[in-house]
Amino acid sequence: MNQHELITEVFERQAQRRSDRRAFLKFAGMSAAAAGAVAVSACGGGGSGDGLGVGDNVNTPPPQTGLSDGDILNFALNLEYLEAQFYSFAATGAGLASTLLTGTGTQGAVTGGRAVNFTDVVVRQYANEIAADERAHVAFLRTALGSAAVAQPAIDISATPTGPFSQAAVAAGLIAQGQSFDPYASDENFLLGAYIFEDVGVTAYKGASPLLQSATFLSAAAGILGAEAYHAGLIRTVLYAKGIATPALVDATEAISNARDSLDNPIDDDQGVRGSGGASNIVPADANGIAFSRTPGDVLNIVYLNPGAVAKGGFFPNGVNGSVNQSTAG
Repeated sequence: MNQHELITEVFERQAQRRSDRRAFLKFAGMSAAAAGAVAVSACGGGGSGDGLGVGDNVNTPPPQTGLSDGDILNFALNLEYLEAQFYSFAATGAGLASTLLTGTGTQGAVTGGRAVNFTDVVVRQYANEIAADERAHVAFLRTALGSAAVAQPAIDISATPTGPFSQAAVAAGLIAQGQSFDPYASDENFLLGAYIFEDVGVTAYKGASPLLQSATFLSAAAGILGAEAYHAGLIRTVLYAKGIATPALVDATEAISNARDSLDNPIDDDQGVRGSGGASNIVPADANGIAFSRTPGDVLNIVYLNPGAVAKGGFFPNGVNGSVNQSTAG
């Protein structure tokens, strides 16, 4: 079974259970929250005294993973290379400067990428702004890491039928095998390509933040998380607004959301931009209005386009650089 067939099989299998899982998880999440509050009270938990359990664990040490702050930041740097190259090519037709690509590990080239012929001036401005932010993230993380910064790995952002954008679109059911999804072909296609990355970036930084030991690095990661959340909210807002006139565009976000859910883990937490009754769902949050997290392994499952434990694939054909490079088996 090839990679595409594996992705498709897992996606279809999980999609069949999607409605039941959502109902169950909604109930289970509410029950778990209530049980947690009771347990804290019974154990004499102190904390903020707000009665919600929010402040009870603020001083809990981060989990011991054996990873250094440098390991975590280098993992983030790989993702920033991917985002920065995609947005830079889409906005300007050129990638990152060569001075931003060097470092430890094997330096790779970018396959694909070209300027989008934007017809919506607002989307063009958004693309330029996000591209500048992502380039700044790369430069900032490289400075913070110094000589320990990893080099850019090989990145594939091509629009060919066998490229990762097309693989993701096939897995989402947006196109048939052998067809291509070109994120550079139109404003709408660009927004859908950006939608793949931005939601993953937000959940990646939230999941990685508790692993950081340094308050300085944690503050920096929180700042980047905030920027990525702004980007994701912007992309989701524009997709929802355009989808009012073109419902298929909003349907595509749900399909991509389902595909991401089929790759990362068994939990059904990813969400499209449309809520119940057609209402907007700009913030993909839980019942408490809190964004969810992904582990580094979950994130790599998505960017490798593989639900198994692998070390390369998808947007990173040779894998990422650094010690955090293996996806997890869902």
